[in-house]
Amino acid sequence: MGSLVLSLAGFAQETIYPAPAYKGLLFIKNGTVHTGNGQVLENTTIQVNNGKIEKIGINLPIPADNVKVFDATGKHVYPGLILSNTSTGLKEIGSQVRGSNDFRELGDMNPNIQAIVAYNAESKIINPLRSNGILLANIVPQGPLLAGSSSVVQFDAWSWEDAAYKTNAAMHFYMPSLLNRPRGAGFGGGAPPEADPVKAAMERIEKVKSFLREAKAYNAQKNNTASNLKFDAVKGLFDKSQKLFVHCDIVKEMLVAIDFVKEFGFDVTIVGGSESWQMAPLLKQNNLSVILEALHSVPTSEDDDVDQPFKTPAVLKKAGVLFALTDEDGTTTGRNLMFNAGTAASYGLTKEEALQAITLDAARILGIADRTGSIETGKDANIIISEGDILDMKSSIVTKAFIQGRDINLDDKHKQLNERYKTKYGIK
Repeated sequence: MGSLVLSLAGFAQETIYPAPAYKGLLFIKNGTVHTGNGQVLENTTIQVNNGKIEKIGINLPIPADNVKVFDATGKHVYPGLILSNTSTGLKEIGSQVRGSNDFRELGDMNPNIQAIVAYNAESKIINPLRSNGILLANIVPQGPLLAGSSSVVQFDAWSWEDAAYKTNAAMHFYMPSLLNRPRGAGFGGGAPPEADPVKAAMERIEKVKSFLREAKAYNAQKNNTASNLKFDAVKGLFDKSQKLFVHCDIVKEMLVAIDFVKEFGFDVTIVGGSESWQMAPLLKQNNLSVILEALHSVPTSEDDDVDQPFKTPAVLKKAGVLFALTDEDGTTTGRNLMFNAGTAASYGLTKEEALQAITLDAARILGIADRTGSIETGKDANIIISEGDILDMKSSIVTKAFIQGRDINLDDKHKQLNERYKTKYGIK
């Protein structure tokens, strides 16, 4: 009978429910607290009241009754990690099962698309992410030019409405490639080669600029006779309630992104930015932030150092550029986020600086630093407890996680299958 229960549990992720809200006091005591802003506090206790961090200190008095207490002695306590660019919840099984995917719309100009309404809070990918300490994510639409707006979600929800942490945080522009590689050349068929691919890309970029100029004029009028959904959707770019995330990698493309800052005054973040190390001072000068997508990758240019992607975070840090790390990889689906940061900590960043790139600095870029990203009084209790260093693949074992003070279930499909086959083969 016990084997049958374990066997069924292997397919029982549907029984992992969102945690109920906890009202009252909660204490995480005697842990090594990594605040996310560079500080490390030894033997420290965190007091949470109704989901908010209320006090942080040594030997805080703990009432005897009507409180929850979690002993973190010998363990490390961190802010919940943040995936700053991901299709989690929009893409379930890649291209194999189209019905499980809702991350891209037809057409070039879709600024009115909102990724949040397509977000699947019951995605099977979410629970393994939570088990690794990732508690929040920026859910991003994809497309050829203006793809729409992303929203930040928290990973403990019944629906997209419950999950929404900050809606329509950024508009996404996927810049056409400015690499001079004619389409179709050398691949034996397919689309006909373009005579000048860079010229064609610049024409598409100009198409976006023309749209934004028209949208600026439209939104400057107080009494428009007709409503334009696409122009309405980018209003936040002009009043800076929304950022423009520009997806690009090479220097020439990032220079075009700077043009958007100069012409429109937008708050711009580069997503990708593999060559950002080459122009870090210029990015700082124009107040652009960067989300580095693929730290575990080969260099963009064959002339670059083979370990250049690992060194780029330290170059940006030294130049004073606000940056975050993410893990937008189809094979890992975000689960290597903290190990990307661990690699950066081996190539010029300190461990606390690397942690900050996946917590507080990610929150700053996403516009949620007033609520999360660090363990500070007044912020949401988005907290994880690990037996070892969260950035180290060998010792990173997350034992507890709290989202807005809720003690969430860290079971997942991977753990269930592990138990299933341990039982099958009699492994203890």
